[in-house]
Amino acid sequence: MDKNTIIGLVLITLIIIGFSWLNRPSEQELAARRAYNDSIMLAQQMQQAEEALAAENKLKQQQLNEQAAVLDSAQLAAKRQSIYGPFAAAASAENTTTTLENDLLRLTVNSKGGQIACAELKHYMGQDSLPVKLFCNEDNQFGFTIATKSQRVLNSADLNFTPQPITTDTNGTQTLVMRLMTDTAAYIDITYSLPKDEYMVRMSIQGHDTESILPANMNSIQMTWSQSLKQQERGRQFEERYSRIAYKFASDKGIEELSESKEDQENINGSIKWIGYKDQFFSTVFIADDNFASATLHSTPAQAPYLKKYNSTMTTAFDPTGAKPTLMRLYIGPNHFSTLKAYNDSELPSAERLHMEKIVPLGMKWYAWVNRIAIIPLFNFFSKYISNYGIIILLMTLIIKLVIFPLTYKSYLSSAKMRVIKPQIDAINEKYPADKMQERQQATMALYSKLGISPMSGCLPLLLQMPILLAVFSFFPTCIDLRGQAFLWADDLSAYDSIFSWETYIPLITPYFGNHISLFCLLMTITNIVYTYINMQSQGGTDQFAAMKWMMYIMPIFFMVFFNNYASGLSYYYFVSLLITIIQTTAFRFLIDDKKILEELNKKANSKEKPKKSGFMERLERMQREQQKRMREQAKQQARRK
Repeated sequence: MDKNTIIGLVLITLIIIGFSWLNRPSEQELAARRAYNDSIMLAQQMQQAEEALAAENKLKQQQLNEQAAVLDSAQLAAKRQSIYGPFAAAASAENTTTTLENDLLRLTVNSKGGQIACAELKHYMGQDSLPVKLFCNEDNQFGFTIATKSQRVLNSADLNFTPQPITTDTNGTQTLVMRLMTDTAAYIDITYSLPKDEYMVRMSIQGHDTESILPANMNSIQMTWSQSLKQQERGRQFEERYSRIAYKFASDKGIEELSESKEDQENINGSIKWIGYKDQFFSTVFIADDNFASATLHSTPAQAPYLKKYNSTMTTAFDPTGAKPTLMRLYIGPNHFSTLKAYNDSELPSAERLHMEKIVPLGMKWYAWVNRIAIIPLFNFFSKYISNYGIIILLMTLIIKLVIFPLTYKSYLSSAKMRVIKPQIDAINEKYPADKMQERQQATMALYSKLGISPMSGCLPLLLQMPILLAVFSFFPTCIDLRGQAFLWADDLSAYDSIFSWETYIPLITPYFGNHISLFCLLMTITNIVYTYINMQSQGGTDQFAAMKWMMYIMPIFFMVFFNNYASGLSYYYFVSLLITIIQTTAFRFLIDDKKILEELNKKANSKEKPKKSGFMERLERMQREQQKRMREQAKQQARRK
């Protein structure tokens, strides 16, 4: 690793630190957040009161079940009537299941609560070689509150719905109506429609003549949704990193997320378009056509076999007359960028579109655009014609290296120029000892200016390559197309390719490195060490970097610890990329003659035409002149004091 590379890495680190510092919340933002939290305390208290009343009703139901064995039918009916009022009949039926199915999804709907109890993705296999089940039975719970005129607060999850016959239209859309009956002519329908070849389920809640049993001033319902997120992938630690709750405000193009690493809660008093429960490769997204008026989101880490426990409480509009149904949608499917993006309504303003594709983590804004306009289209193009994803990654690597080849060449050429003038730099260092650092810097800058060399010219190509480097770092670990795809010894390019593992837990090692060794990561590390050695040899063993060489060899080891748990597809990409870089560097050494470079520099220095200075050199010289001026003024002031 040459001097310019080191300077580039230092600059990148400073940029990242500076970006984090500049984006920290201000005191005004913190104060606004505190004021906002205070403003919703009342709403929380009201919610807690409703939950307490619902819990009391649930306790009564449990007591009722215990007494059912000793009560006669008349007494039992009277007891149910006192608890459930007009919904007493819906409290006694047994749970039954109904299945909605297309080529992509298989959904099981329970009569208890009228909710989707199980979701199976047919085209994706789990670690047990069976279709992935995102959730099943107790893993997913949904319900909405029902406040009756008789001051009863019930939860639909505690009541039994009657499934109506499934209908199928000419487009292949299956529709299931789950009906919540009462002892009057009123009823409430939950309707699920599953289109053909879609992951999006249409859902509606609609009352029929319910104004006779529901309060006249009722214009909204409160819904509760909880889900225990199961571990689906091989590496738990890596999967946890991408599991979190995401949500989108109704008039914002971006999305917000809760913490993925700790317990987190968000109280939102504003219009929300959707709330998503996501893991590394799959998501369940709850979308309200008329938005959620407010929401409380809560994410908690969970013990194996689960990753997280998600809970949400949302409020949305409801018409008890039934004139206008409450329309919603459920996306239950993969975190596939193109699939999610296809649900955007192009006729709506950009801020009002769903933008569910932003669930897929493509990185920070300043380099995520590389994934959107280059990496993903290129990957999708090759996927149309090639079924082997290892070959696809190889071809992508070759194209990326070809695109950045001019930058790589320029960076090497800059390093070569700095290498050939090393004897002149050494002569300046000998002439001006370390205690005359200013004179040494002036002489060095004068040499650079004379030869037309910018010491930063090798760093700029490195900086321009950073967006691509970081883009692929974000893309490969979250690319669901690589999930379950084998290549060579790796049976899953989205997970680590273990060639050796152990059961023993090793403190300070297992939490970071894991309990395995990934072969592609090991090959990447070896290649990185070879590349470091080649660069060190090109520097000729300079005294300036002799003390830093051992640090350069430690960096590949550090990267091995970091990448050992990452997707083998990513390690494979870096391994191939480093191999190509080594080949390029070797070719440059044969094709670029250091003697000719030195002759050209000397010719430029002896030329009557003054070499054009770079903007960086001009600023650097200006700073030196200003520094000298300040030092002279300080010397004069000190002389006057004496």
